[in-house]
Amino acid sequence: MFKGNALVIGASGGIGKTLVKKLYESGEYECVYAVSRSLPASPIEGVQYHTLDSGNDDLVAQYCQQLMQAGGQFSLVVCCIGALHAIGADNQKIMPEKRLEDIHKDQLSFYFTTNVILPAIWLKHVEPLLKGAEPSKLVFFSARVGSISDNHLGGWYGYRASKSALNMMIKCAQIECQRRAKNICLISYHPGTVETELSRPFQSKVPKGKLFTTDFTVTQLLNIIPNLTADTGPHYVDWQGRVIPW
Repeated sequence: MFKGNALVIGASGGIGKTLVKKLYESGEYECVYAVSRSLPASPIEGVQYHTLDSGNDDLVAQYCQQLMQAGGQFSLVVCCIGALHAIGADNQKIMPEKRLEDIHKDQLSFYFTTNVILPAIWLKHVEPLLKGAEPSKLVFFSARVGSISDNHLGGWYGYRASKSALNMMIKCAQIECQRRAKNICLISYHPGTVETELSRPFQSKVPKGKLFTTDFTVTQLLNIIPNLTADTGPHYVDWQGRVIPW
C-alpha cells in the first residue's frame, strides 16, 4: 500500500496543530512535515518541523527543494494560512468592513497578502512535490463567504474578495494540473466556524451547535477528501462535504 508524505502549512494555528497531530497519529503517511512562522510549544516527536516566513518566495522554494531531495511523493498538502482580523501596521485594528466607508487600502492589502498571495506562493512550489504516479490532494482553507453566487448579505469586502481570489487561483491551478500533473486534486475547504483565534471576536453570534472544535473540522476534512478526485476537481466543499457554488 502506498504511503506518501504529508505537509501542513501554517501548522502553528489551532487547526494546523490539530491537523498535524491527526495525520501523524493516523500512521497513513511515510513522514509528516509541519511548517510555520514559529515552532509549537509542544512539538510531536516524529513530526518534521520547520520555521520560515511564507512571504519569502526564495525561502519557500528552498524548503520545497529540500523536501524534494529527501525523496518520496507527497500524497497530501494542506495550507491553513489565512486571517479574518489582526493588528496591522501602526497598531491599526483590522476587522471585516461593514460598509463601503470602512474600505481602506492598507486593510485590503493585508487581506490579499495573507489570504491570496501567501497561499499562491506555496501553490507554486508544492506542485512538484505532489506530482507523481499516485493520487494526491492539495487543500486550501477557504470560506463560504468567498462564494460570489452565495453572497446575499454583502459586507466583509476585503475578506470575501480575498477568499474569492484564492478560489480562482485554485480553479486555475486545477486546469493547469489536468494538463501536466493529472494526479493532483485541488480542494477549497470551508471548515465552518471553528473555535480558534480567527473566529474569536464573532463567536457570540454563532448559533448553538455551529461553533466547532478543531478536532471536529479536521476529522470532517480527512473523512471528505478521500472521495474527491482530480478528474472532477477542483472541489469547493464545506465541513459536511456539501458543494459550495463558486
